[in-house]
Amino acid sequence: MSLSYSEVKELASGKIGRLLFRYSWPALVAMTLNALYAVIDRAFIGHGCGVDAMAGIQLAMPAMMLLTAFGPLIGVGHAAVLSIKLGEGDRVTCEKLVGETIALKILLYAVLIPLLYIFLDQVLSLCGADKVTPGAAAAAKSYLQIVLFSHLFSHLAFGLSALHRAEGGAIRAMMCMIVGFGANVILDPILIFGFGLGVVGAAWATNVAMLLSCIWAFSYYLRGASVVRLRLRRIWIYPTLFCRTFAIGLAPFLQHFMSAVIIASLQIAFAKWMPDEASRTAEMASLGVFNSALILVIMPVLGCQQGLQPIFGYNWGARNFRRVLEALKKGFLVTTALTVFAFVIQVVPPFPTLIARLFVSSDSPNVIRLAASDLQLANCMIWTISINVVATTYFQSIGKPAVAIGLSLLRQGVVLLPIIWFLPYFIDDKAFAIWLSMPISDVLCQLATIPPVLLHARFLSRVRPRGKILIKNSIP
Repeated sequence: MSLSYSEVKELASGKIGRLLFRYSWPALVAMTLNALYAVIDRAFIGHGCGVDAMAGIQLAMPAMMLLTAFGPLIGVGHAAVLSIKLGEGDRVTCEKLVGETIALKILLYAVLIPLLYIFLDQVLSLCGADKVTPGAAAAAKSYLQIVLFSHLFSHLAFGLSALHRAEGGAIRAMMCMIVGFGANVILDPILIFGFGLGVVGAAWATNVAMLLSCIWAFSYYLRGASVVRLRLRRIWIYPTLFCRTFAIGLAPFLQHFMSAVIIASLQIAFAKWMPDEASRTAEMASLGVFNSALILVIMPVLGCQQGLQPIFGYNWGARNFRRVLEALKKGFLVTTALTVFAFVIQVVPPFPTLIARLFVSSDSPNVIRLAASDLQLANCMIWTISINVVATTYFQSIGKPAVAIGLSLLRQGVVLLPIIWFLPYFIDDKAFAIWLSMPISDVLCQLATIPPVLLHARFLSRVRPRGKILIKNSIP
C-alpha cells in the first residue's frame, strides 16, 4: 500500500516515543539481519570447517568492511537530506536524491570491486595473512574472491532501503533485509554442508542473498509504492546535491572506514606480537568471535540510530526544535539501555562462553576460553558509548557534517588507533594490552563528546512556545 504525504507529516506531530519505536524497530530488524549475513557464515564455518577457516574469514573482514564503508557515504547522506527536503515539501529534489543514489552506487562499486580483485593478495598480506597458518590464509582468499562480487547489489539495497526509511517506509526498508537474510539462512547449510563447499559455499550463499535484497529494494519503486518516485531521467549525478549529501555521508563513511582500519590494525598487532603461527591464528579466530558478538549486540543500537534520523531530520527541517530536543533525550535513554544490555551479554558470565561456543567448535576448548576472556576485557566499558552514538546521528541528521565527522573519528582514529599501536610496548602481556585498548578508548571518547551535545541541547531548549527561536540565539 502506498504511503500518503499525511503519513510522512506524522513526523511533525506524532508522539516522539511512538515515532522512535515505529522507525527504530524495523531499522533494528533490518540492520541486524543485514549484519547477520557475516555472523551466520561464521557460525556455520566455525562449526563445520574449523579454527583455520574461522580465522580466514576474519582475515577477509578488513577488505569487506572497506567496501561496506562506502555504503553509508552515499545512502546515509542522501537519506538525511531526503528527510529534510520532505519536511520542506521539495518533491523534485527528493526525486533527484533517489536517482543520484543509484547512479553513485553503480559508479563507485564498478571501480572499487575490480581494484580489490587486482590487489587481493597484497590486501590480505597487509592484514596478516602471511603470519597465520596456510589453511587460514587460503580460506580468506577463497572467500573474498567470490563474495566481493555481491557488494554492488548489497549496497544498492542498503542505499535504497535507507531512502525508504527516510520517507516513512520503515517496514518496507526492513523487508529488504528480511528477504536476503532468509535466503542466506536457507542456502548456507545447503551449500556449506549439503554440497560440501565449505567457505566457498558460504560466499555463494551471500551473493545470492544480496542479489535478492537488491531486487526487492527496486521493486518498492517499480510498484509505485513510494512517496518519492524513481524516474529514469533523474538517475544522474547532481553536483550541488552531491556536495551536500557527500558532506553528511562522510561522517558514517569515516566511521566505517576507521572500523576497517581498526580491525586491520588489531590483526597486524596480533601478527606482530604473538610468538607463533598457532597463537596468531587463535587470536584471529578470537577476533572473529568478538566481531560477530559485537554485530549481534550493537545492531539494536544502530537500529535506534537509524530510527532517530528521520525524526531529527524532518523536525529540524521544519524548525520544530523542541521536538528535536525531545527526540535527543529519548534517543539517549533508549540507546543507553541497549548499551547496558550489550555490556551484560558480553561481559557477565556465562554469556561470553556461550557466545564463543556459537562460533567455535567444541573440538577447540582453548580457543573458546580465549575468546570468552577477550570478549569480557574488550567490552567492559561498552555501556558508556551511547552518548557518542546519539550525538553522531544527531549532527549528521541536521546537516552538521563537520561535528559528526569529528565525533565519529574520535573513538577510533584519534583515541583507539594510537593505543593499539603503543600500549603493547608498555605491558608484558601483549594480547592483554591489545584488547585493553578498547575500553580505554570508550571512556575517553565519551568524555570528549559531552561538551558539543550540551551546547546543542541548550540551544534547542531556548525556544518560544510557538516554536520561534529567541532572536539573540543562533544555531550552534
